[in-house]
Order: sequence, then structure tokens, then C-alpha cells
Amino acid sequence: MALVLVFLIIFISSLLVLLRLIFTFVRKAWLTPITIQKMMKSQGIEGLPYDFPHGNTRVISAMRNRSMNHLMDMSHDIFPRIQPHVHSWIKTYGLNFINWHGSEAQLFITEPELVKEVLSNRDGAYPKMDMVGYAKKLLGVSLITSEGEKWAKVRKLANHTFHAESLKNMIPEMSRSMESMLEKWKDLEGREIDVHKEFGLVTTEVISRTAFGSSYVEGKHIFEMVARLTAITVRNVYKLRFPGISLILKTKDEIEAEKLEKAIKKSILDIVKLRKVNMDEGVDDSGSDYLGQLVKMANDSNESKRITVEQMIDELKAVYGAGHLTTTSLLSWTVFLLAINQEWQDKVREEVTGLFGKKIPTSDGIARLKTMNMVINESLRLYPPAITMTRKVDREIKLRNLNLPARLNIFISILALHHSSEIWGKDVHCFRPERFANGVAKATKNNAAAFLPFGMGPRTCVGLNFTTNEAKVALSMILQRYRFTLSDNHVHYPADVFILVPKNGVLVILHPI
Repeated sequence: MALVLVFLIIFISSLLVLLRLIFTFVRKAWLTPITIQKMMKSQGIEGLPYDFPHGNTRVISAMRNRSMNHLMDMSHDIFPRIQPHVHSWIKTYGLNFINWHGSEAQLFITEPELVKEVLSNRDGAYPKMDMVGYAKKLLGVSLITSEGEKWAKVRKLANHTFHAESLKNMIPEMSRSMESMLEKWKDLEGREIDVHKEFGLVTTEVISRTAFGSSYVEGKHIFEMVARLTAITVRNVYKLRFPGISLILKTKDEIEAEKLEKAIKKSILDIVKLRKVNMDEGVDDSGSDYLGQLVKMANDSNESKRITVEQMIDELKAVYGAGHLTTTSLLSWTVFLLAINQEWQDKVREEVTGLFGKKIPTSDGIARLKTMNMVINESLRLYPPAITMTRKVDREIKLRNLNLPARLNIFISILALHHSSEIWGKDVHCFRPERFANGVAKATKNNAAAFLPFGMGPRTCVGLNFTTNEAKVALSMILQRYRFTLSDNHVHYPADVFILVPKNGVLVILHPI
């Protein structure tokens, strides 16, 4: 009898666990999505219906494959190509709509006033979205993704490293790297060259030297591994895996991502250990670079100022995107635009030679490049490196006239804002740097959330000045030496691969001056 009772208890317990799992699954996979869908629809926010189990991911993947699997003419109207689902659903459902990534609701907002309120993040109501899967392996808990005390500690350090006087000291280093690139270009004069590939190499060297100092060679190796992990992350954005499946059956990408994550961590730890020993022994005094500062923070005697080793690793991984990928994208698209708009190329060259002659650019002169600044802003408007920003709803809250449930993810399409004719006028797809002649506020008709290449509010990208300064140094030195035209072999192929890039490169012909 006792044995029967034990079996009965085990059976009932197992049944209760099973029922709880079933209820949790049904709630997450069906009840919650349907409830959110009805709630948002009652407020005028619609979208494609929730479709178990994939949500709208299969539809989006199909739309993206169709739009990006073909060449396009020399047009800057890239929004329907890069984000066909957002472009289409804005027309169908309005400026704000709901979308489904599996069972997770995504509220897309492209109304500037709503965007401004979310990014201002008063009272911490709209923190960064949680990173999961490949994105978590890539970005971890870094300045880009963290919140609260973790974010505040590193933001203060990053502000010191990438702003004001520190940036002035980086310009000679940037110039040396650009000079080496231009020396190599002497053998390519009059011939076709892919500047996108060239910029990828030189910006990797610049950020490696800036972040890793004397260990920049090892830093470049780490960034190469981060690049591979980035590629894996991109191709899995719209692929869903049921929770727990990867513990039993791993895909080729999951296996590769885990190997890369471990290798990156080991390589960074090896550099950190050597740097710490050398700093302790007074052999290496380059503690002023980003790595050196992070090492100091990880070993700070004051616990309130200290960061974990894991966070230090994540910060060094994240700086790859902030300091290398964005600058490569900006430089490539700006050269592309100047190559097909020779009158603006001449205007910027005249400004550069007027300030520097044939001499190396200075930090004071860089700050006075008004025409180049207009061109860079227009390049960032038409071809922003990052095309989307994400946030989440921390708690139930009212966003203007919308009642939002907790844990709802918010997506802001930078591309939609930058290519809106309502904001920029009928010539929205034309290259017109003069629209920025009186600053961003006048260009956007005082819509603060209409121009967001580096975000806005307290989470404005810390690499803003670093990226634009490096771009100005590179463009100045190129324009001092060359006039460049677009090659007849160039193929216009904008693509979204974590950031917006010219997938087939930017092929130009260099004409020495």
C-alpha cells in the first residue's frame, strides 16, 4: 500500500509539473500574444496577425530576400530595399505598427514625437532591450546594452577616452594610419580600387591602436574573430529556435559561435594578463588607452568603481562595432556620394586645402570643416550605419495616447525617419548637403528625433566624435591628393549586414592632383 501511495504521489507531482509546463507554454505562445494584439488593436495599432510559432519572421525573411537579391539603379531610395517590411507596413498600418518575432511583440514607431519620448527615457521607463542568442554572445553586457550602475561606470570612462582632449591626441595616430594607406595607393593611381575594402583595413588598425595601444596587433586578431561572430549573428536574425533545443541539437552556426566566443575571451584575457603584469612592473605605461583604462577599472580597490572581467571583455568586443564598422560604413558611402557628385567633391577639397594646404590635418582645423560636416551629415542621413534602434518597456506605461504593457519591445527605424518626405521634403532621396547649412535643427524643421545616425538623449553613441573625426581626417588626406570618380564596374548594392554597407564595395578610379 505504501509503495502504491509513493507511486501515486510521484505520478501526481509529475502530472502537475507537466500541466504547469503546458500552461506556461500556452500562455507564452498563445494567450499573451493574443492579449497584446487585441490591446494594441483597440488603440489603433495594427499589423500582420500573430502566426504561431514563427510570428512574422518568415514573411519578413521572404520580403528581404526578394528586395535584396537584385541590383538597384543609382538611386538613394534604399528604404524599400533594406527594410521592405517596415516600408510596406507603414503604408498599410500607419507610422506605428506591431510586428511579431516568434511570440514576442515588437512595436515599431516612426513618429518623431514618440521616438523622442522613448529615447529621452525619463524615469528609466524605456531601457535597452535584452540581448539573447547570438546577439548576446556578440555584445554581452557592454556599454551598448547595459543599464544602471554597470552602464554609468563604463560610460564615464568611455567619455574620457573618446571625447575632447583625448580625441585631439588620437588625430596624429589616425593620420599615421591614413598615411600608410595612401602610400600604398600610389601604386594604384589611375586604376580601379575598392575603397570600402581599404577603409575596412585602415579603420581596424586605427581602433586597434586606440583600444589596445601597444597590443594593437593582437587587438586586430580579436576584431577578426568578432567580425566572424557578427556575420553569424546577422544571418540568424530572423531564424527562431525553440528554447532548450540548442542544448540537445546544435546547428553549425551555434557551434561556431560558441568556439568564437571562447576564443575571443581567451585572447582578451591573455592580453589583459600581460598588460597588467607590465603595468604593475612599470614596463608598460600605456594605461591611457581603452584597454589600459578597463584593466585599471577591473582591478580598482574601490568595489563601487570596479567592473567584472566579463564586462571588460564585452566592452572590448563592442568597441569593434562602434569604432570600426560605423566608420568604415560612413567613409565608404561618403566617398561614393562624392564620386557621383563632383561639384561637392570640389567644394570639400577647396575647404580642405584652404585650411590645411598639403599639410596633415590638425584637430583645430578638423573642427572648422563646415562644408565637409554638411556632406557627412547628408551621407549619414541617406546611408545611416545603424538602421534600427531598440528599447523595451520596463513597466506598464502611457506613451502619449498609447497604453503599453510591460516587457514590450520597441523598434525605431532610423531609415524610415531619414527617408521620410514628410520630414525632409520631396527631395528626400536626393543628395543635398546644403540642407544642413544651418545645422541639424533647421534641416529637420526642429524635429529632434528625425536625424538619428548616432541616437539621441542619454544613450547617444559614445563613438560619435571619434567616428566623425576619423572620417574627416581620412577624407581630408584623400582629397588633398586625389580626385576620384566612380568606376564603370561599380555595382550599387546597399545591404544590411548588422550595419548598412555597400555589399559589392565602392569601386573608384584615383586621379592624382
